[in-house]
Amino acid sequence: MKTLNFRNIRNLALAGVLSLSAASCDHNLDIEPKYDVVSANVYRDFANYKSILAKMYAGYAVTGQQGPAGRPDISGIDEGFSNYLRQYWQAQELSTDEAIIAWNDGNLRDLHDMDWTPANEFLRALYNRIFYQVSLTNEFIRETQDAQLSERGITGANLEEAKRFRAEARFLRALSYWHALDLYGNVPFVTENDRVGSFFPEQSTRAELFSYVESELLAIENELGQPGFEYGRADQAAAWTLLAKLYLNAEVYTGQGRYADAVAYSRKVIDAGRYQLEAEYSHLFLADNHTSSEIIFPITFDGMRTTTWGGMTYLVHAPVGGNMNAAAFGINGGWGGLRTTKNIVELFPSTNATPDERAMFHTNGQNLEIQDIFTFTDGYPITKYKNVNRAGVAGSDPSGNHPDTDFPMFRLADVYLMYAEAVLRGGGGSAADALDYVNQLRRRAYTDAAGNVRGNGGTISQGQLTLDFIINERGRELKWEGHRRTDLIRFNRFTSAAYVWPWKGAVPEGRGVEEFRRLYPIPSTDLTANPNLTQNPGYTR
Repeated sequence: MKTLNFRNIRNLALAGVLSLSAASCDHNLDIEPKYDVVSANVYRDFANYKSILAKMYAGYAVTGQQGPAGRPDISGIDEGFSNYLRQYWQAQELSTDEAIIAWNDGNLRDLHDMDWTPANEFLRALYNRIFYQVSLTNEFIRETQDAQLSERGITGANLEEAKRFRAEARFLRALSYWHALDLYGNVPFVTENDRVGSFFPEQSTRAELFSYVESELLAIENELGQPGFEYGRADQAAAWTLLAKLYLNAEVYTGQGRYADAVAYSRKVIDAGRYQLEAEYSHLFLADNHTSSEIIFPITFDGMRTTTWGGMTYLVHAPVGGNMNAAAFGINGGWGGLRTTKNIVELFPSTNATPDERAMFHTNGQNLEIQDIFTFTDGYPITKYKNVNRAGVAGSDPSGNHPDTDFPMFRLADVYLMYAEAVLRGGGGSAADALDYVNQLRRRAYTDAAGNVRGNGGTISQGQLTLDFIINERGRELKWEGHRRTDLIRFNRFTSAAYVWPWKGAVPEGRGVEEFRRLYPIPSTDLTANPNLTQNPGYTR
């Protein structure tokens, strides 16, 4: 069982005492609980601050004020489905070649068919989750301004820690706003400077939100803790990683490439020296992955304290079915849902003399071809996430329901690949270092140099390390980690007819879809509630 106090984010006595205002005007965003205790009373005592901050971290992992269900943060959907990580993962993976699901709940199939509408309840739940997080962080930031801290007599070491807490809240807000600009583009925008109460937020453009997220991260990078100061909390390296991601995708977001900045901020993470590659790839996804020196920013889970039917409970249970042995995954049974398509399987050629250890598929009793989306044995499950530790011992929850495994939102391998890609896209940096970083991942995967790629006369773009290689290597290294949709869009493969996968566009062989689907729609409920909002192009209200 994990014992870090900061991880114990379920049983927070102060989890719901904040007086909150929704950033979105969606009337379905019913934020609970509604207590008589007002925030001014809570913030008078500095001893409360860390528990309040923990609630903001917990917002990515749990769904309400008790676990695994009951007193949910948002309404309008089954609470287990409402989980932030679950819906973010589905939006990033089910819409791509990396994942398909055997369930026919509501409009869930629309994500893989790529024919979603503004009424899709799963996209609405994610949107609401994002803005619930923005509301939480805005309130904390508002209540920890320098003037408020001074008025409450918070001084000395407590004052310095309060400022760091505030920087962490600003990072979490920037993270959720990055999700908003990446997924939905043009969204309502509020900060701690907006008044509390009913009003109609103005809609920001994607470019404006990009600039805001960038400015926030740059403003706090020196206020956050040093890299690795406490596991599970946002440090400087987390901010640098998010900046690298922002800059790598800047051409998509704003029309202007920022690849030199992506190189620079990837380099800052690498040169910090705190984060190192895990020796064995599979260890990154087990119940004791909190001991890894590779994970830069996790969403943390504990089988006894952060209980939910979303999050890692979903990602461990849902890919287990058919003749798979649930006990080997440290759980009490599989949910028979998630598999991958042959496009991902074929990234790992069976002709390789030395196997790639990242080829983590269950093939026994499964068909490579997906004839029927709703038949679990069509498609290969990925056996990546498990609720057992390196010794094979199951996690702390004796029921086998809720795993201890953390979700690695940011890790060093991704930073290595971002650096290499940005170099290839003309961002400067070192071609030799880019090649070395990729080959470090390849040597881990193959346990020797058998999988190494080469440059050519020092010019990697003329050798094996090309952009096509990078997108495929990202699929091998980062599959099912919530990156694929963003990656395919950056490589112009998401909607294109030139790159298809089984059931893309709702046909067995796959087809291209409309270009406007590079953005998800603003939910109809929010358009109805807020007259300041305009729907994304291509969608009706």
